[in-house]
Amino acid sequence: MSDATKNEGRTGDGTRAVRAGLPEPVKHEPTLPGPVFAAHFHLPGEVSGPYAYGRDDNPTWTLLERAVGELEAPGHEDVETLVFASGMAAISAVLFSQLRAGDAVVLPSDGYQVLPMVGAQLEAYGIEVRTAPTGGDAQLDVLDGARLLWIESPSNPGLDVCDIRRLAEAAHARGALVAVDNTLATPLGQRPLELGADFSVASGTKQLTGHGDVLLGYVTGRNSEAMAAVRRWRKIVGAISGPMEAWLAHRSIATLQMRVDRQNATALALAEALRQRPEISGLRYPGLSDDPSHKIAAQQMRRYGCVVSFTLPTRARAERFLGALRLVEDATSFGGVRSTAERRRRWGGDAVPDGFIRMSVGAEDPEDLVTDVLRALDESAD
Repeated sequence: MSDATKNEGRTGDGTRAVRAGLPEPVKHEPTLPGPVFAAHFHLPGEVSGPYAYGRDDNPTWTLLERAVGELEAPGHEDVETLVFASGMAAISAVLFSQLRAGDAVVLPSDGYQVLPMVGAQLEAYGIEVRTAPTGGDAQLDVLDGARLLWIESPSNPGLDVCDIRRLAEAAHARGALVAVDNTLATPLGQRPLELGADFSVASGTKQLTGHGDVLLGYVTGRNSEAMAAVRRWRKIVGAISGPMEAWLAHRSIATLQMRVDRQNATALALAEALRQRPEISGLRYPGLSDDPSHKIAAQQMRRYGCVVSFTLPTRARAERFLGALRLVEDATSFGGVRSTAERRRRWGGDAVPDGFIRMSVGAEDPEDLVTDVLRALDESAD
């Protein structure tokens, strides 16, 4: 048992993040051992012990998986975490390990833009795919007979929120498993397993690692049989994280609470400033008191995330705005310490207006960032 687990009852998020997954101290050894680069390990005699071959397990993964588990479900030793090469590798592992031909799955119709591609592949394997929006708990209406419910809350990029506990209880009553994409919230913003989910899945590429230099995903689950299937899928497909990426992710988790708190506070300040701008419509941030999702978000989220979304009148205005920004990079992804924004419709996969902007708030000084955004709005006006 790690220090973070033993001290769960009396530690805050910052302390837990700093110490998550650290091994017991050994004299003259580093507090966080470096990455273990090994395709195979010494294995005389019968196969036993944790490490035999590099596609199955690695000591660097073990420490990271322990760290993520301590954040997703602090104080609970009955959960397991598995890391993957990317968020999509983690998502695919849950979906394809749990579903069989003839099963039905419920996906959000307003979720991550790659989900429709996944849905098409599931259908090709004889799995029925049903979709419904995140808002209003609309997925409840298509649950009957489903094997798995996939929740994305807050949704990406629209930032709608659903009542995870309500949906999980309804799904379980119908015999379905529940997975929640926790990427946007992070474990410091939301703990899906505590809300009743069977799996918490995320792209560690985003705010968990926060520096825009690591591709990573993970699955944390409480159902040992279901997680064994996820592990088997990882072994079959080989969608494994490299040891360097795993080590960088673990190192980055130590600053997670500081980054999240700074980015969340600035995101709220930016959203409040944008609320005053007449050219902006469809402003969404769950932390705003008048956001349509705020009431439910406040019941199940501890922090509201670093992403703000809004719509400018036209594609041309959105592109001029993005070009006028000085402290915000025009780039995809979110959660990094450097603010980014993009006109999301350029990818073609999201049902959003041409002028829809997804902005990821970084760790810049709040006053500087808000000033830059407001100046860019002024300069981009017709």
